[in-house]
Amino acid sequence: MSETQNIEYKQSWRDDYLKWICGFANANGGSIFIGKDDNGNVVGLTDTKRLLQEIPNKVRDVLGILVDVNLHSTTDGEFLEIIVEGYPYPVNYKGQYHYRSGSTKQELKGSSLDKFLLQKKGKRWDSVPVPKVTAKDLKQETFDFFRKRAFKSQRIEQDILTDSNEHLLENLQLKENKFLKRAAILLFHSNPENFVTGSYIKIGFFETDDDLKFQDEIHGNLLDQIDVKLSSCENILNTSTTTLNNTSLTVFPNPVNDFIHIRNNQVLLENENVDIMDYTGKIILSSRLNSEGGISIKLLNNGLYFLKQNLA
Repeated sequence: MSETQNIEYKQSWRDDYLKWICGFANANGGSIFIGKDDNGNVVGLTDTKRLLQEIPNKVRDVLGILVDVNLHSTTDGEFLEIIVEGYPYPVNYKGQYHYRSGSTKQELKGSSLDKFLLQKKGKRWDSVPVPKVTAKDLKQETFDFFRKRAFKSQRIEQDILTDSNEHLLENLQLKENKFLKRAAILLFHSNPENFVTGSYIKIGFFETDDDLKFQDEIHGNLLDQIDVKLSSCENILNTSTTTLNNTSLTVFPNPVNDFIHIRNNQVLLENENVDIMDYTGKIILSSRLNSEGGISIKLLNNGLYFLKQNLA
């Protein structure tokens, strides 16, 4: 039998294996067999009497937990089984936190360690209190947006929505004592990336596995990102691309309501003249692209139109 999430084999004992016991205790528990090779075959031990006393004591003194150590005898020799329970609180080995994952032991560091410690305390990363930020530091427009959406969905009582921002955060359980939780920052702060690195959305459209047609980054708080993301997805899904003489011209969105944008080989065009013609070839609108590579078509009637842009 090979090693698994809950089983580890060692041919002999070394005090360094306290790290493996620590890893099992921080995960779901398991058993370490001393006196077996990597395939689970008994190779035997000669000092089992000493180890039966030393191992439990070292585990208690170094890790602060208790384990069962059982002696097994076979025709191939004796071996020990160390039974480790999973602990509800974090267990450390000389200040290091180890964790059993699959058939490997990993030392937790950085964000992985933060997440592990929070989970052991019954918390999640988004419930961490953030000092030196108050409700006054949050974006009022986002509160207004939230109230409008919440009222429309009728999922929150009216008296809560008309309350102050401070009380609204309390009712949404986004405060812990006097501190805002990290979730409040992500939802309502104008720039949550100052507090949570990487809290933005990357979005893109691949026509094939290695042909990226469109990409964008969406910043701001989560509620601000909702509308932008939906608009960006709409642009991606409603895109027309024409290739001529190794030049790729992308028009989006299509169909369009207000503004249409043009990319030339994935670069937004600007200050370029564009003609929009009806089905007879008559030029209905002639305009210069703005800094975002777009032109307004709000004044056009609903219908089918053709776009002309002279390629250099």
